[in-house]
Amino acid sequence: MEYKSIYSKPLLTCFLFLFILPLSHAQTKKIKRPKSSVGISSVDNFVRESFDIYDKVYKYDGYAAAGTPLDDEDIDVLEEALEDLSILSDSAPDILSDLDGQNVLKQGKATLQINRAKKALKYSIKTAKELLLGERKRKEEKDNKTDTSEDSDNNSSSTEDSGNTKDTNNSEEEANSNISDNLEILSKYDFVPGDKLLFFDDFSQDFIGDFPSKWNTNGSGEVVKTNKAEGNWFQLKSGYGIKYLPLIDDKLPEEYTIEFDILTKGVGSPTSSTARLYIVLDDNNGFSDGRTNALVTIPFGQYGAFGIQVRNTDPSDKKINATLTADIRKAVINKPHISIAVNKKRFRLWVNEKKYVDIPQLIYDPASIGYLKFNLYGFKDGEEFIFIQNLKIAEGGVDLRRKLLSEGKISTNGILFDSGSSNIQTQSYGIIRQISQVLMQDESIKLKIVGHTDSDGGDNTNMALSKARAEAVKQALVKVYKIDKSRLISDGKGESEPVGDNSTTEGKAQNRRVEFIKQ
Repeated sequence: MEYKSIYSKPLLTCFLFLFILPLSHAQTKKIKRPKSSVGISSVDNFVRESFDIYDKVYKYDGYAAAGTPLDDEDIDVLEEALEDLSILSDSAPDILSDLDGQNVLKQGKATLQINRAKKALKYSIKTAKELLLGERKRKEEKDNKTDTSEDSDNNSSSTEDSGNTKDTNNSEEEANSNISDNLEILSKYDFVPGDKLLFFDDFSQDFIGDFPSKWNTNGSGEVVKTNKAEGNWFQLKSGYGIKYLPLIDDKLPEEYTIEFDILTKGVGSPTSSTARLYIVLDDNNGFSDGRTNALVTIPFGQYGAFGIQVRNTDPSDKKINATLTADIRKAVINKPHISIAVNKKRFRLWVNEKKYVDIPQLIYDPASIGYLKFNLYGFKDGEEFIFIQNLKIAEGGVDLRRKLLSEGKISTNGILFDSGSSNIQTQSYGIIRQISQVLMQDESIKLKIVGHTDSDGGDNTNMALSKARAEAVKQALVKVYKIDKSRLISDGKGESEPVGDNSTTEGKAQNRRVEFIKQ
């Protein structure tokens, strides 16, 4: 007993320290179930139940690695397992109190088994969520380490943004992905942004923590930075009747485009099926709903495919109130780009490169409907977050082909590149597609492609960047649309020929452009 009184508390403190160390989420080899029990019922039950669920999840993980799709019964098992995992994980700290009064050897064995069970729980929770979302890919093991020993714990420093390593570690891969990946999808992407900029906000001119200066609301929101993505982002707040209005000078024309990026945090399996971003086109620029409007809602719930809702207030028997089948669960949590084209009564919406909505008369009264509003609803306060960036509204977006043929020259700021890079963003391929169609229609046409930048950065840097961007567009025409490269030449003018005020966000956006000139 004297031995216990001298050493049990320091050793227990050590075991507790081991227990709370961060544990690795990634598993490449199966964690071994302990062969013997501890003799403490709460510990033995916790370990047994943890590994019972772990074995199920690991089996389905093997299916994913083999490319075997899950059926409805498998999904039900995983959903039930995820609920049980949450309960078990919450109960883990309470089990420690049951170690008091036990001899030091039993305390040590119990702590090691709890550590191993906790590791299995972490793996199971993460993997079950990924399997249910269709995102699971078994990582290849890079060394010969395993997680099977009873007295070892492979610690890793993980953060909530650790899954976003693509932004920082795969620059070489990204440099080539704009042309060589998903060529068939890119070649069919038909969104064309407007060519007359009406509004642009990337929140770069706003102070962190402030409400953005070019917006209005009857609620709250703030500009933030996040380590998941570059730049400033506008955090919207969820709530009933809360509206966010970009301060556009005039009513929108009858033909225009809207584009913006979305970033999420905390959105997962518990997210409600009612969690949606409402994009409203209304007859007024206030916080009340107009009598004449049309809207679309983007779903964020992750435990089911909830569809895109479309509605309008048409008083006739042509009123629209429908939900379009669309499984965009994976897209909405991976920084999607949203594109909308309004051409009088016609309304189209793309999520990344895929068109989900194309309704010929959703905007049933174009003369009245001309104001943009955002509303966020169904998100848990302080747990689930939605941010937007790069809101761009532009007049036009109809057909650049006729203008190029008739005038021999077009200029567009709708071809977007990664910041400081010549990597073409995929949402730009609608314009490049139209240029390719002109070249395919008349094989005698030759084009000069000229890149322009804003004034950020040095003159020499901007000159080189503008030339690289023009060359990237040329290569996209050659590799994606199979245009003979001898018909294309590229050049760059840097910041030397501005068309907008480089001291403003809108002016800079206008200056970042690409020209196509018939030769």
